[in-house]
Amino acid sequence: MESLIVLVNEIQRACTALGDHDGGNNALSSLWAALPSVAVVGGQSSGKSSVLESIVGRDFLPRGSGIVTRRPLVLQLRKTGNGTEEYAEFLHLPNKKFTNFALVRKEIEDETDRITGNGKNKQISPVPIHLSIFSPNVVNLTLIDLPGLTKVAVEGQPETIVQDIEPMVRSYVTKPNCLILAISPANQDIATSDAIKLAKEVDPTGDRTFGVLTKLDLMDKGTNALAVIEGRSYRLQYPWVGIVNRSQADINKNVDMMVARKKEREYFETSPDYGHLANKMGSEFLAKLLSKLLESIIRSRIPSIVSLINKNIEELERELDQLGRPVAIDTGAQLYTILGMCRAFEKIFKEHLDGGRPGGARIYGIFNYNLPGAIKQLPIDHHLSLPSVQRIVSESDGYQPHLIAPELGYRRLIEGSLNYFRGPAESSVNAVHLTLKELVRKAIAETEELKRFPSLQIELVAAANSSLDKFREESMESVLRLVDMESSYLTVEFFRKLHVESQTETISSPTTRAVDQYGEGHFRKIASNVAAYIKMVAETLVKTIPKAVVHCQVREAKLSLLNHFYAQISQNQGKRLGQLLDENPALMERRVQRAKTLELYKKARDEIDASVWVR
Repeated sequence: MESLIVLVNEIQRACTALGDHDGGNNALSSLWAALPSVAVVGGQSSGKSSVLESIVGRDFLPRGSGIVTRRPLVLQLRKTGNGTEEYAEFLHLPNKKFTNFALVRKEIEDETDRITGNGKNKQISPVPIHLSIFSPNVVNLTLIDLPGLTKVAVEGQPETIVQDIEPMVRSYVTKPNCLILAISPANQDIATSDAIKLAKEVDPTGDRTFGVLTKLDLMDKGTNALAVIEGRSYRLQYPWVGIVNRSQADINKNVDMMVARKKEREYFETSPDYGHLANKMGSEFLAKLLSKLLESIIRSRIPSIVSLINKNIEELERELDQLGRPVAIDTGAQLYTILGMCRAFEKIFKEHLDGGRPGGARIYGIFNYNLPGAIKQLPIDHHLSLPSVQRIVSESDGYQPHLIAPELGYRRLIEGSLNYFRGPAESSVNAVHLTLKELVRKAIAETEELKRFPSLQIELVAAANSSLDKFREESMESVLRLVDMESSYLTVEFFRKLHVESQTETISSPTTRAVDQYGEGHFRKIASNVAAYIKMVAETLVKTIPKAVVHCQVREAKLSLLNHFYAQISQNQGKRLGQLLDENPALMERRVQRAKTLELYKKARDEIDASVWVR
């Protein structure tokens, strides 16, 4: 069974890879906050870097004067088998192993500069760097190296450095599951320790605070730190641990950390002051103590951790359902996948038309409001004005004036009036065409399965629009034919009825004077008769044009929008199908990452469940 700390390390890395664990109130944020870690806190030049390097057994942290740690460093230690190669990995450089730890230091510096800049004003940033070190010389442990606390800004530091650092450090150490490793130099009064002062504020009971004294070997001769280490000067819940760091001369000579560890052990074993505590001093003891306590804390948090892991598993499974399964490689399966997505798209498109989704009502509006409104606005009145009627009728008579009714004049007046109806008819066809294209776009966007495949989306839009263009041509031909038919054959009964009514009126009123065929009254009567006929035709076209448009465009779109595409796709070879299933690389990577994280969470849950029975 793997160590619980190792599992927690992996879960922390997964949380970070999935998203910013410090932002949002989601399950990832809650899980990250629930996972215990150790925050290393201390003033500048307190020896924090040396403590961390002693625990790791490697010289890998940036050094220098002033503020060196300008971003939090989440350091995850993974113990490997004896004889295995030591290496490091950064979360921002996946799959790249660093075996040269001088390059690890360089990468920490470069990654820090990438966010904070590398100018004279050494800014800080709360965005953490995540580093994992795999070595047989470490214990399983997660440490967070934080910028050193300071009281004043020195040369090269921004004036706001004090106000910038402390809130950042507090954001980590105030979390109830964070252990505080408070680093204080032994050659300074413990009452002035920045780390102890902050720890006392955020952890007044001391339940989460470990006190570490560094630089024991640099104290004045004749003095020691026993009063602090034995808890007489400042008592903590846990025993103080003394550390002897490498001297500056050792650092300058690149003395091996394993040699430094040995020298540290020898110092405590031979010290007249600390010899009786030698087995509870030093960086190796500190690392083992922290690892043991960290695992103990994790065990106590198992119920809440498992609950949060289960919540994350549910969220990941839902997301993977939305992302879909990986693309098949054989032609038959690819064709089946494409056809399935096409059917899903067509279903949504039909729902838009039939009312299950918004959009279809716009077509009804075109027929119910736009078409009648456009017909009412036609300049029929101008065409049938008295001067226009006089001119058209007179031109129709030629050199021989009409005897009773100017039939040719009537026909020309009606044909001229009906010609105006072509505009509204064409507009109705085009308006429905644009609406259908918009519904195609919406249906494509709303088809979850298609979001993975931009190439297939483009192909479907092109195929659907091509079909809609064809349907528009057929519809345009049909509606214009309706208008032309009205011009080609006039309803004679309408005018015969008018003539009969006129004769009846004359018989019933014998005193009524016959209308002069060249008088204004005569032409007004012609205009009135034509207007009545045009009105009758308009009422007919308002009903028949929508029928033709729906039959040729809407109905065909529902029945055969992708028929041509289906015929083409069934003849395509595997390479072409593969091109259509050219999945968005970002989604592919997202699915792979989510699947790996899901596997990790499930494994972690099983391992944690198993660990409950192991004591």
